[in-house]
Amino acid sequence: MTDFFKYQAAGNDYLVIDPRHTGVAVTPETVRLLCDRHLGVGADGVLHGPLEPFSPGAPVRLAMYNPDGSVCGRSGNGLRMFALHLAEQEPGTWGGGEGFTVRTLAGDSPVQITDATAGRVRVGMGRPSFDAADLPLTDEDGKPLSGRAVDVPLSVGDEVLHVTCVHNGNPHTVVPVERPTAELARRLGPAIARHDRFPEATNVQFMRAAGPDVLEIEVFERGAGYVTASGSSACAAASAARERGLCGDRVEVRMPGGSVHIGLAADGAVTMTGTAEQVASGVLAPALRARLARLTAAEGSR
Repeated sequence: MTDFFKYQAAGNDYLVIDPRHTGVAVTPETVRLLCDRHLGVGADGVLHGPLEPFSPGAPVRLAMYNPDGSVCGRSGNGLRMFALHLAEQEPGTWGGGEGFTVRTLAGDSPVQITDATAGRVRVGMGRPSFDAADLPLTDEDGKPLSGRAVDVPLSVGDEVLHVTCVHNGNPHTVVPVERPTAELARRLGPAIARHDRFPEATNVQFMRAAGPDVLEIEVFERGAGYVTASGSSACAAASAARERGLCGDRVEVRMPGGSVHIGLAADGAVTMTGTAEQVASGVLAPALRARLARLTAAEGSR
């Protein structure tokens, strides 16, 4: 029995909890404990799947969670890790390179392992929305807004930032800056992510166009805090940059943990290519398993 598989993509790490291998229950409470870097295994989130038996041609259903236990609609890095996990566990079914579909809360994402040895995976991330209503975004009086949320003034403390809001399965707010740094992301990220104008909070990308085909970003996520990389954030930054004329149809997005390559179709549809790798797998110790069981029982009694 293997209770968990741990993967990383550009320094962003997730636990795969595969129901075919373990009886560990996945709930918001158990996710928080599993992701805790002192009391649990430690991760930036949990990938729970496949949730249904394999059926040829059918999407593979996957549930994604942030480390705070909240549901994640779509994670680009997480999709690459999960696709690689499937291919490594059942190479005859998933590792042939012909591609398959993963279904998350945000919808279906086509995935293809383009180089199994290097762990390189291409993911279709869909067509993002720039509509303020999809984020959602309100005005300063708290009234819902609709229409394109591009180059929107946002007051943060004594500063007025000009942001672009993108929804690609998760809400994102892209902030162009002269120099993205971890210090800047940690300082301004929390204030933007939980800003009153974002009723459901938002992920935040501090972005610099280093050239027509290179972006640099730092990321603060609403459910994970500061992270060294995020696939969906890279896609959001690329979409926002092209919308504002800062890049072309193909761009490398560089993050502290690594880079991904983004393709932007004429209709806005996004394709992301990057690598992932398994770094560990294991069995939970009896003490941790007992704590998880108590959490599950407590939730079931509510």
